Amino acid sequence: MSNVSHRRSKHHFDAGHVPITEEFDSAKRTLPAVVPMAVALVVVAVFIVGVAYIFRAKPVAQGQIDNVFLSQNKDQPAAMLAIQVTLKAVGEKPLYIKSIKADLDTGGGSYSDEAAPASDYGRYFQAHPDLRNHAMKALQVETKIPPGGEEHGTVVVSFPVDQAQFDARKSLTVTIQPYDQKAVVLKEAGK
Repeated sequence: MSNVSHRRSKHHFDAGHVPITEEFDSAKRTLPAVVPMAVALVVVAVFIVGVAYIFRAKPVAQGQIDNVFLSQNKDQPAAMLAIQVTLKAVGEKPLYIKSIKADLDTGGGSYSDEAAPASDYGRYFQAHPDLRNHAMKALQVETKIPPGGEEHGTVVVSFPVDQAQFDARKSLTVTIQPYDQKAVVLKEAGK
């Protein structure tokens, strides 16, 4: 019986008794070749960059704030703004406007307001007649802009600021949220 156990132990691997020449052999024998590994890494990196480029988010529209006009009646704490904007659909699909809002940062506070519906423009222009002279047709929710098409319009909003606060503003943006596409943020030039 001792012969059988002796034979088993002869074929049994003992990790504690591995010769040092086998355990720490040269890198040439245990590591893969450097050049093929470097080429493989470059190929993988190029593939990842290519996929990221192909599937990147493409802009659906671009535009700008063309002009801004403020009107404030002496007896009212809030000012009305008529913001003239240009919006161009640069995507492959038509652009349907879901919502429009404006954001104002005066440095002393930030304000946000949804654009007034076109049906209210007459009432606002009656209360602020000087805005009528600076307004184009309303840029409305549900407007459809075909691919390559361009729309010019006015967005009317109200903020609780006076002329001095407005003149000292840090930024004014108009955010147009289309259906099923990424929001388009229009910024005032020079701010």
